[in-house]
Amino acid sequence: MSRELMERLLAGRLPDPDGAGMLAVPTRKVVIAPSLAGQEVSLLADLGLGRRLAVVSDPATRAVLGARVVAGLAGWDVFEVVLEQAPHPDDETVARVRAATAGAGALLAVGSGTINDLCKYAAFLDRKPYAVFGTAPSMNGYTSVSAAITEHGHKMSLPAAAPLGVFLDLGVLAAAPARMIRSGLGDSICRPTAQADWLLAHLLLGLPYRRLPFLLLEADETRLLASASSLTAGDTGAIELLARTLILSGFGMTLSGGSYPASQGEHLISHYIDMMGDPAWPQSFHGEHIAVTALTMARLQEAMTAGEAPVLSPTRLTRAELERHFGPELGASCWAAFSQKALDGPGTAALNAKLAKEWPEIRTALKGAMRPSAEMARALTAAGAPVTPRDIHLPEAFYRQAVRHAREIRDRYTFLDLAAESGRLDSLAEAA
Repeated sequence: MSRELMERLLAGRLPDPDGAGMLAVPTRKVVIAPSLAGQEVSLLADLGLGRRLAVVSDPATRAVLGARVVAGLAGWDVFEVVLEQAPHPDDETVARVRAATAGAGALLAVGSGTINDLCKYAAFLDRKPYAVFGTAPSMNGYTSVSAAITEHGHKMSLPAAAPLGVFLDLGVLAAAPARMIRSGLGDSICRPTAQADWLLAHLLLGLPYRRLPFLLLEADETRLLASASSLTAGDTGAIELLARTLILSGFGMTLSGGSYPASQGEHLISHYIDMMGDPAWPQSFHGEHIAVTALTMARLQEAMTAGEAPVLSPTRLTRAELERHFGPELGASCWAAFSQKALDGPGTAALNAKLAKEWPEIRTALKGAMRPSAEMARALTAAGAPVTPRDIHLPEAFYRQAVRHAREIRDRYTFLDLAAESGRLDSLAEAA
């Protein structure tokens, strides 16, 4: 069913469940197949990329797929840009990618999360088309129009170009490092927590919300979690489920005009870890973070919806406190975002009146979006994915700090805010 939904979406024949008319995405072609070897020219020929292509990879992704792609385009005007091993998705690396690809009419990314984000953001800034050959089912950003880029130490979700084509060779994906496959499961398992957070902001604050992103994922989610143990065993059927889930999640973000359906409280905790963690700690992949932080958010959401309506207090946090915690420059940047959702007296009174009157209905709607944290943990454990802060090399005290302070880095309203303003975040963070 999800395969059919994706085909109809790409063809412009999928009705919008949240409005009138048919849905449309800027991506023209998604191909997920057992093998794509020898098909490079036919895959790219009708995308309008031009003949002067910059193929961007790093040493690992070049060895896995990039060299094959370049060889398959032997008749085209192609040059390679090979970045350092494990490049950083930051403003300095984006500048280097732009300089190295200045002579190209289009970019062709060969890689997964970081390579894709660097290329899509560089393509956006230079107004060039791009396409991507994925090398791992490690994240849901292949088809989104945002990129996670660190600017001046502040990790941000920035506007980016949509790929004209996304090409996923299941043989290549299944052979990816097990950690990257588990990372993809981690990045996809936050659907329930992200949906519940987004729905909370809609029901309490009247912010926009869409059902579409979650309808796209509905048919595959239970099957994917049931197949978790097969993901790292070379099972291309399970890998296809994961790959399609990640692609459709990206489309959900694109159609929602932002990362709202796939990036909420669990991603805020992860971003805090990236921003404030010790660079000397062993590196973890983004999806490994999300596996752990999604479980934290799922348990926090269960606790917050287990009883009576929360009673909120006005926001007490100040700019000075943020600047002390994050440092002057980063603290000022965080305050500019956080202050937009701070609650004053009248706002708090209005929310408390709403919660007192509508909490049973609100809670029922939120629980309808949630999935039991125990079920999520079972799937992650079956795949060998991380489930505790220790599994991602984080001291427990630092992780509890991340849960407490993550809401302070963005204006996105989540269950972290509801817990904080009702006086429960500290105790829930202690249990994380």
